[in-house]
Amino acid sequence: MGKILIIDDERSIRRALKEILEFEQFEVHEAENGKEGLDKINSANYDIIFCDIKMPQMDGMEVLDEIHRLKVEVPVIMISGHGNIDTAVEAIKKGAFDFIEKPLDLNRILVTIRNASDRVSLVQETKTLKSTVKRFKGSSIIGETDGIIRIKEMIEKVAPSDARVLVTGGNGTGKELVARSLHDNSNRKKMPFIEVNCAAIPAELIESELFGHEKGAFTSAVKDKKGKFELANGGTLFLDEIGDMSASAQAKVLRALQENVIQRVGGEKDIKVDCRIVAATNKDLVKEIEEGRFREDLYHRLAVILIHVPSLNERRDDIPLLSEHFLSLICSDHGIPRKQFAESALEALKKIDWTGNIRELRNIIERLVILGGAEITGDDVQLFANPKR
Repeated sequence: MGKILIIDDERSIRRALKEILEFEQFEVHEAENGKEGLDKINSANYDIIFCDIKMPQMDGMEVLDEIHRLKVEVPVIMISGHGNIDTAVEAIKKGAFDFIEKPLDLNRILVTIRNASDRVSLVQETKTLKSTVKRFKGSSIIGETDGIIRIKEMIEKVAPSDARVLVTGGNGTGKELVARSLHDNSNRKKMPFIEVNCAAIPAELIESELFGHEKGAFTSAVKDKKGKFELANGGTLFLDEIGDMSASAQAKVLRALQENVIQRVGGEKDIKVDCRIVAATNKDLVKEIEEGRFREDLYHRLAVILIHVPSLNERRDDIPLLSEHFLSLICSDHGIPRKQFAESALEALKKIDWTGNIRELRNIIERLVILGGAEITGDDVQLFANPKR
């Protein structure tokens, strides 16, 4: 569980709060004044901080100001036995997560902790997503062959709508980039883009991952958890490799798409969700349906718009553009001066049988950047790309 710091000059309050939190399996540290609290904050990472307002030497508001001056990103819950509405409003304006009056109420404390933990998780996930999206933003989909031009035109038409999209294509062809482009060009672009790799999550965990779970739903469910459908509310949910989803999860996803409601694992309450669904697969879902591994009704719910991403072998004329793009990114990532391709290198790259598609191309460009000279030649490609594998 998380680590919590209690800053309060009243020993009885610290002791009572510590007993409550340790019973809930939190690791609890104490500080009897603001200065000691700040020293602990500077020397350790905490998930939540409880801070009294009325303390000698340095009051809670000063501690709160210092926490924000130090840019410590942690929810601070202010507590006070002398508080009023004005005090609570001032604390919230200064960046406190919440304000709780003494005597402390057990249920209020636990609800506030849960809400603070959820916010921390969401903020962290949003940062990760923004960082990833930033890497893709501006690059869009690179290519000028007919197949790629058709995809760009399709995205331009489809993105502003909320129509569900099924993206098909081999591994490494760029299905995720199509999904991100649909989101980035939609009316939901300011809301979250949440990705779930259905093939990477064990069948017994996929429902919890998608729909969340209630505390106690299973052995390791120590607190309520929001699923990807809830996290994507207002935005886009990308179900990657949906052809690998279990039959049970398929049934629940179908209900979510039909009714726009979900139920957490172990819960009975219907939760309304509003997210656009973009799915992707490297499988032939029609064949999967015929062989009883995929629900036909779910397929028709997902495949309102079909976008097929061609393999790299089908778009060899895009290889020079893609190679130059990856060359710039990789040189920047490794902090080395930008290298150049000789024409012979680009021609050699176009002759390779790209079984791993764009993902394989990127890996080989990185290998050439690291092992090749300032100008990457056709001989370098022959030596390092191993086209006869």
